[in-house]
Amino acid sequence: MNPRIKNVRTSPDYKLHMEFTNGENGIYDCLPILDFGVFKELKDLSYFKQAQVLDGTVVWPHDQDICPDTLYLDSIKCTVKGAPVEARVL
Repeated sequence: MNPRIKNVRTSPDYKLHMEFTNGENGIYDCLPILDFGVFKELKDLSYFKQAQVLDGTVVWPHDQDICPDTLYLDSIKCTVKGAPVEARVL
């Protein structure tokens, strides 16, 4: 089983910045899904910002949610400060 979401914050460019239960951090870009079905409502930035964590995934007040496996597998993994993992100097 993939890790679940522990914390989430949103950004004005429709990205979810998440901390996973395994300690990793990732960024998921929601722009590609905003023209589809129930996700159209997320185009309203004030509504998008209402994202919260419930039962290990990201949800919004009108029952939109994104599969936690999708959020983990399709997110860009990054450091706590938000730099992509590939950009870290070792």
